[in-house]
Order: sequence, then C-alpha cells, then structure tokens
Amino acid sequence: MTKEEQEQEQIDNELENSQTSDENTAKSHGEILKQQICEGQEVYKKSPLSILVSSFTAGLEIGFSYLLLASLFFFLHGKVAEDTAFKMLSFVYPFGFIMVIVGQSILFTEQTSLLTLPVLNKKQSLKNLLTLWGMVISGNLLGGWAMAAVLVWIGPKLHIFDVETISKIATHVTDYNMWVILVSAILAGWLMGLLSWVVTSSKDTISRIFIIYMITAVLSFAGLHHSIVGNVEVFAGLLVPSSLSIGDYAAFQAVALLGNAIGGAVFVALLKYRAFVTNIKGN
Repeated sequence: MTKEEQEQEQIDNELENSQTSDENTAKSHGEILKQQICEGQEVYKKSPLSILVSSFTAGLEIGFSYLLLASLFFFLHGKVAEDTAFKMLSFVYPFGFIMVIVGQSILFTEQTSLLTLPVLNKKQSLKNLLTLWGMVISGNLLGGWAMAAVLVWIGPKLHIFDVETISKIATHVTDYNMWVILVSAILAGWLMGLLSWVVTSSKDTISRIFIIYMITAVLSFAGLHHSIVGNVEVFAGLLVPSSLSIGDYAAFQAVALLGNAIGGAVFVALLKYRAFVTNIKGN
C-alpha cells in the first residue's frame, strides 16, 4: 500500500468513527463532513433523468423568489427611493430557496460544495463531478427560463408588476464590470456552500429554515450575484423591451456560474476538507 493510500485509509477511518452526537450536542466537524460526503454520494447514484427532473424543478421553484422580488419592487415604486426598494427585496428573496432546499430539489449553488467533497475524498472522479454539474446547471437553467417566461406574461396581467419592473431588475443585476460580477459570484457561492454546511449541522426543520433565510437574505442585501436566481432575473429582461442583449445574458450567466462554482468548491469544500485532514495529521 502506498503512502497516499495509507493516508486516504486513515481519513476514511476517522470519518467512519466520527461519533454521532445526541439531540443536545452540536455536531462535530467530522460528523458534518461525513454526512455531507454521504449526501453527495447519494446524488451521484441518482439516474441522469432523476437529476435533470429534480434540477429542473429547482429552477422552477427558485422563480418564486423572482415573483416576490418583482411584486415587492413594483409595490414600493414611488413609496420609497429606488435604492431603498432594492435593499428591501432581501426580505422576500429567501422564499424560493426555502422551497427548493427544504423540498430537496437539486440547486447548483447549494450542491456545489456537497458534490465536490466525494471527489476530494477520492470516492468520485473530477470527470463525474463536471458531468453532474453540467446536468444540474442545465436543469436549473431550463426551469428558470420556463418560469421567467410564465412570470413575464402573468405579472402584468395580474397587475402585480409591469414590464418596466422586469427591465429595471435585469439591468440592476447586470450593470457591473465582469470582474466585479465574478468576485461577487465567488462570495455568493461561498455563502451558499456555507449554507449547505450549516444546514447539515442543524437538527430540525425550523432551524434549517432560519439558516436558509438568514444567509440568503444577506446575499440579497449585499447584492451578490447568484447564477440561478440571476438566470431568471436576466432572462426575464431579455423577454421584454430593454437594453440587454443575448450576449449580455450569456456573459453574465457564464461568469456568475464560474464564480459560484469557485466559491462553493474552493472556499467551502476544499477548505473544510483540508481542515479535517490537517487535524488528523496533526494528531
């Protein structure tokens, strides 16, 4: 057995022996990591069709965040300053995430670090990871496009928001230099990876809902770029008269996805995993 194989066996043994905490005790780093790896492995075992359907569902469900964003922004128009209205959207932004995560649909940003951990633990290959990411992203984007098309039609019909609202939100999201969007998306991906980690550490649904609400509200208030909600926001802007082009949408989406992937995979999965491994070697 090589030194590398011995080290991996030691890591696996430490994970396997991580004690399960009782109801009144916080989960250990090893217990959370073991659960995250197991949950990630379960996703890899799903059929491609199941993954596509679940991720498509997540793309649809996250659209309810956009429905609330657009409705609240339209409601606040003329009542408060526009910059204040955008900050107040953070109160309703989390609701789509709560539906998706508690309902266990597959959302790319919430699953980024989760799906990376089995690769770091040498249970899956990088090729499998990229293939799975591709399926999840495809499903999320398709669901978002479908939901955006429905909401762009129904919103003005119900008089809950108008075409100007749709255009303003899309422009607000994309009106930045691409380097700014990249760094913003990295921070957003980092937060979403931490959300997945902290949700795993909690032991009841109410705590999970609070964690989801808190972290995604911070994401919204700070104006960080989330590729899947942003997909709905910007694609909706393409469907109405606005200054946005298909090139603007494609550039935004590519940069936001890249940034979210880096944030979740590097700043959460890699650092959390290396912290565990370093602790083992230190002992």
